[in-house]
Amino acid sequence: MALITVEPTRTDLAIANAISHHANPQFEETAEALTWGADEHVLLGLAATAWLYARLRRPEERRVANHILTVSLATAVLPHILKTVFDQIRPDRLTLLGHRRGIPFSGRARDAFPSGHAVHMGALASAGALLPPSRRRLVRTIAMALSLTRIALLAHWASDVVAGFTLGIVVERMLRPWTLARRSGEPVDRGARHG
Repeated sequence: MALITVEPTRTDLAIANAISHHANPQFEETAEALTWGADEHVLLGLAATAWLYARLRRPEERRVANHILTVSLATAVLPHILKTVFDQIRPDRLTLLGHRRGIPFSGRARDAFPSGHAVHMGALASAGALLPPSRRRLVRTIAMALSLTRIALLAHWASDVVAGFTLGIVVERMLRPWTLARRSGEPVDRGARHG
């Protein structure tokens, strides 16, 4: 039993009821496939692959890869810790109509708060600030869309996703000073982009 029980807000309930009434199997299957893009196992695998590739690149790219891997590890662990403190029933456990319309069961019944997928996506959206503007917008749009799949699947309440996304941003920003700092003795990359 967790220390704190989190109740859904009226807005959470209204959104979940609307989704439950308008769900259809095709939409739910699409959302279920897309939500894998925000799964911690997929993201850790991609971050580790990018980290290995970056070993062959310039120091600036290695720092960014170190940062992404560190953030990915932190955002993979943190939601699990928080779910031992917070107890909240998932919205998919409170609908019969939604399941008849294609909404699947997700995760442990009382692990709704916070959304781990949204924590990862908030961190990714925040880290997007390290990219050029056009890529930054794309990364942020994808991160938000993947987070919204958790609401569409009724795996999380809207407030769980907002809280998780915000937490991901905070984690990414808190880690930047340590992971992106230039190490003493490291050569300055004259070809690196400033800003």
